[in-house]
Amino acid sequence: MTDAPLIIVAEFQTTAQTRQQFLDACVEDSIRSVTDEPGCSSFDVLTTSEEPDTVILHEVYDNAAAFDAHLATPHFKAFDKTVNTLKVRTVSVRKTSRHAPSRT
Repeated sequence: MTDAPLIIVAEFQTTAQTRQQFLDACVEDSIRSVTDEPGCSSFDVLTTSEEPDTVILHEVYDNAAAFDAHLATPHFKAFDKTVNTLKVRTVSVRKTSRHAPSRT
């Protein structure tokens, strides 16, 4: 992988009983990532009305090293613990590259 921006698209399956607690953990991880990590430029927490128990995270890092640094942060470790405690299923975690410019 090059030193280009790295975009993570992660999908999780939760339940009606654990959805809000999981969303709260996602939002906290998002806020801390963008605020505390200079290598994280964007972190969206997404849901759809068609699949309310599916949560998608869209994260943009300067490069792979910035994502690796994210995985070592206290807020990510707290998020990971919540995933395990709530038994949220990780559907996929994709490491992607942007091939067209963003309109930011």
